Amino acid sequence: MHGSGLRLLAITFLILPALLHAQSERPPLAQDPARDLARELEQALTPARGISPPAPERPHLPVTPPGTFGLTQMAQAAGMIFSGRVTAIVRRPASAGPVTPGSANPDHAVETVAITFHVEQAIRGVTHGADLTISQWMGLWSGGQRYRVGERLLLFLYPPSKLGLTSCVGGPMGRFALDPWGRVLLSAQHLSAFRTDPVLGGKSRVRFSDFALAVRQARGEE
Repeated sequence: MHGSGLRLLAITFLILPALLHAQSERPPLAQDPARDLARELEQALTPARGISPPAPERPHLPVTPPGTFGLTQMAQAAGMIFSGRVTAIVRRPASAGPVTPGSANPDHAVETVAITFHVEQAIRGVTHGADLTISQWMGLWSGGQRYRVGERLLLFLYPPSKLGLTSCVGGPMGRFALDPWGRVLLSAQHLSAFRTDPVLGGKSRVRFSDFALAVRQARGEE
């Protein structure tokens, strides 16, 4: 038994190097294209450790540059420009009847609010010292374009529509508060829109006479 074991061990040492050499000379296994493609996709879709995948890009919304709606556009669009004090506010319900063109009360087809002003200073379309009543659609009032009795304002108003309705030019752009001395107060939105105006640029409050001059220049009257 001892001799047989020695012979078997010797044979093993003789055969093992040949087997190893044959294994090293064997050609590599054929590549699987589908398997390799799957591995590449997995690597591409898996973020690297410690690096978050990029957030999806948000669509860029158009931005209106400040000042594109300036004093010139406001002055040309307005049918009435004046400063005054609110003296009365009356709510007018809509009429159930049909609209009659040219009627004495053309705004009866919709619910409106009648606002009466005592005109203190007139620039365009109104008479100094007169009482002026305008009609505004109730929807604008509900949306925040409101007045209160005793309030003093400078307004740019559109010419009345076929229904006799009007509103501020450009919404809040056509409405200015007045201080106790009658000076016109400019909001941040006004300052941005009028920053290049030769009279109003950079001023947060101006005398009414200077404001009227700027309006006339914007309209090409001076």
